[in-house]
Amino acid sequence: MEQAHSVPLYSAILFDLDGTLTDPLEGIANSILYSLKSCGIGLGEDILRKFVGPPLQKSYMEYCGMDEAEAIQAVERYREYYKVTGIYENRLYPGIKPLLSRLKESKAQLILATSKPEIFAKKVLDHFDLLAYFDHVCGSELNGVRGDKDEVIAYALETAKPDRIKRAVMVGDRNFDVFGAQKNGLDSIGVLYGYGSWQELEDAGATYIVETVEGLEALLLGR
Repeated sequence: MEQAHSVPLYSAILFDLDGTLTDPLEGIANSILYSLKSCGIGLGEDILRKFVGPPLQKSYMEYCGMDEAEAIQAVERYREYYKVTGIYENRLYPGIKPLLSRLKESKAQLILATSKPEIFAKKVLDHFDLLAYFDHVCGSELNGVRGDKDEVIAYALETAKPDRIKRAVMVGDRNFDVFGAQKNGLDSIGVLYGYGSWQELEDAGATYIVETVEGLEALLLGR
């Protein structure tokens, strides 16, 4: 195998969190089920999986038939469980920490760009000892500001050091990541070990699609 290039393919790499760095399904599913107890709504695993990635409020409206006010209340109930327990019902995908370490060594600027509230995203990164790898952590606000992925990416690009972003890419597992990258003029890498399918990412127009963390590293570092 060839050695990693001294200069990475991209000078700035934006990472999604859920489904890209960590597998949060257990915590998200338990938080959703907790939030729906008083509504008498039950959801199967196939629907619960669809909640991983998109903004929660929109998912409650789409998959539970809620109006905006009901969805906002559901998000509040969700957070009652998530902020105490669900946030830690999570696991790091194998190979992620070595990947981030090698990218950091290559001098790439690493930025987290997630639709998850920023305060929770920082706690997740800290829990897995990943916080030090990131130059910036960018997410939504608890009040819904920057709820859409394109808004988060725009915010991340504004927050980052402009002189270091000669070429940037968004890495994520869902079409929302691809669409958000496109709206901001970025390339995108769709990962298949998360919660999106090849068809979803291809239809969205992902610049690249990789199946594994190892494949992601090979692309980003030219291995």
